[in-house]
Amino acid sequence: MSLVRPFTARFYRHRPGEDLTARVAPPYDVISPDQRAALLERDPHNVVALELPEGPLDRTAPGNRYATGRATWAEWHDHGVLVDDESPAIYVLEQSWEHEGRHVRRRAFVAAVRLHPFEDRVILPHERTLPKALADRFELLRATAANLSQVFGLFSDPAGETDRAFEAAMATASMFHAVDDDGVESRVWAIRDAATIAAVSEVIGERPIFIADGHHRYTTALAYRDERREIDRTVDRRPADPAYDCVMMALVNMDGPDLTVLPTHRLVRAAGAFDAVSFWNALAEHFELAEPTTGHLERLGTETERTTFTVRTADGTTRVATLRPDADPTRLITGEHSDDWKRLDVAILQELILKPLFGVSADEPASLERLTFVKDARAALEVADADVAFVLAPTRVEQLRAVALAGETMPQKSTYFYPKLLSGLLFRPVD
Repeated sequence: MSLVRPFTARFYRHRPGEDLTARVAPPYDVISPDQRAALLERDPHNVVALELPEGPLDRTAPGNRYATGRATWAEWHDHGVLVDDESPAIYVLEQSWEHEGRHVRRRAFVAAVRLHPFEDRVILPHERTLPKALADRFELLRATAANLSQVFGLFSDPAGETDRAFEAAMATASMFHAVDDDGVESRVWAIRDAATIAAVSEVIGERPIFIADGHHRYTTALAYRDERREIDRTVDRRPADPAYDCVMMALVNMDGPDLTVLPTHRLVRAAGAFDAVSFWNALAEHFELAEPTTGHLERLGTETERTTFTVRTADGTTRVATLRPDADPTRLITGEHSDDWKRLDVAILQELILKPLFGVSADEPASLERLTFVKDARAALEVADADVAFVLAPTRVEQLRAVALAGETMPQKSTYFYPKLLSGLLFRPVD
């Protein structure tokens, strides 16, 4: 059966072209309690009431989050807040924004994608998932029987074979739109033409799909599928092509010109008293240290192929640290990782600096409490509540592709695909 398929979306009842800004939200995992409250102040039917329902996380407790989510999902549909589309479609999602003085747009197909275990090498992850987050998302999926937001996936189309489908859909008026707090506008169209859907499905289905963001959502959808299959087996039920065999994904051409990947910077605290002199001396073993020049942040990662960080200690000392020519990460980093993995800037930072100099390692979860991730480079260089800041260059898409194809996952927060996908534009029932 086809890997990429149309589905009948559920969405907010709307007039053609309506602005749904008051009802959408950022991804659930970046929303603080204060932001959640502010979103519900905008509109009591904001999607955050579904993504982060009220109530305790203990599913055995009365009024728990998952029971609330189930009731809200059913109530909104019963009362016409949410309605089902008239027919199955593959949807087009365009996000447009200003980046460094130029107008940028990113286009995605939103489709039902058949679930595959990662070992099938059809859907490829690039980051690890955290068990606590998996449990919460699984319970919410189990309660609502719905994909409440999309997994962000990447497909390869270097020849631009799918461009015509995008352009044909976007030649008509959009169904609805919304603008996030950063000014990114999202607009949605529907593709219902059977030939166009078949062409898109054929191009995307020929190659692996890489998960850019939403590893937890994909992994929980896979676990939910397996649970539903087992339930069906025990009662001798054999549904034909059940909805739970697929997950809703937003699929972006990774070979397109406007795929924006930003870095996530690191702040780290020493386990005990921090000695800045000893730190700089140790860093110099594998890195050349130079005084920063004007514009060094903007040029980071563009002047040399060697890994380069901007590093600042809490006393304000700042250096540009560039991997020495004789410091070969494929030799210095031990373990069974591929050479492509060992050449990642985030891997070099993790294995040659954070682990040996600070004792911070994914293998010791308690040590990760001393590591903070920051999106903005200048905010990172304030070195707030930390001993050292590391500003990184972005991971390149071709690096993600190479590492994922090798069956490996990158260190945590290796990529930040900008902008994030909004929640609340499209939903997909799986019951």
